[in-house]
Amino acid sequence: MSNLRKLDLNLLVTLDVLLAERNVTRAARRLNYSQPSVSVHLAKLRDIFDDPLLLPGPRGMQPTARAEELLQPLREALESLERAVTPARPFNPAESRHTWRVAASDSSGSTILLPAMAALRAAAPATRLAVLDLVPSHIAKQAEQGDIDLAFHTVEGSPPGLRRRTLFAERYVLAGRVGHPRLHPQLTLTEFCELEHVIVSPDRGGFYGVTDEALAKAGLKRKVVLSVPQFLFMMSVLASTDLVAMVPSRLVRSTNLLQIVEPPVDVPGYEMVMLWHERSHRDPAHQWLRETISASM
Repeated sequence: MSNLRKLDLNLLVTLDVLLAERNVTRAARRLNYSQPSVSVHLAKLRDIFDDPLLLPGPRGMQPTARAEELLQPLREALESLERAVTPARPFNPAESRHTWRVAASDSSGSTILLPAMAALRAAAPATRLAVLDLVPSHIAKQAEQGDIDLAFHTVEGSPPGLRRRTLFAERYVLAGRVGHPRLHPQLTLTEFCELEHVIVSPDRGGFYGVTDEALAKAGLKRKVVLSVPQFLFMMSVLASTDLVAMVPSRLVRSTNLLQIVEPPVDVPGYEMVMLWHERSHRDPAHQWLRETISASM
């Protein structure tokens, strides 16, 4: 490291050109320097490396053994630095072979990733997408370590310190099977509470949620008879039984298996956000992925 502190990158560039040209005049021309400036650089390099590096010969300057040792590693190092500081090329999805990894629940997978799939596949057919189970407590660490590119979560409870973009605001509707004998648009609060409800429990096995909080403020309580961990199973239950559920509207907007009505209770909705780490924020491929998903909402 002590040798590195003595070095100026410009000196290394000069040395690289000198070793290629083996002539101070030609090296100066390539570098757009004056010949005295190149001679000054060479003097400094000789002092740093404690070696003459280039010696006069019958056919121009000849490299010393030390200079010969430096030739290849110096060229590789400068090429690596050039790649590092060169602006990133525009991302071409048609040629990309990226594998993206995103964390999503079954509901966010259905409402965010599914609508985006056609655009993703059409524009970037050689890419791959891995959808991982969303574990809210792991999002920040996974993003920091590069284990995931994106995560989808409600704004409430999203980890701090990550970049975010709001994808949509969601509200709840009441859903049950088509032909449900007790489900109708003019449902009263009493009728609502008497229906048998299924709930997707974020705490795995709970029977209390945001709807129950809203009812409790009015001194009411509904009948929650089934708690499930995922929306996919809940949808099947709703289509084949007389159970009903409060569900995100986007999750059921395209189904013809369920009847949807406005609930007689005001239940707060939520904002769904896309989350990513600062390390990926300016990456052209990552930017394209975020824009493509956002445009599909």
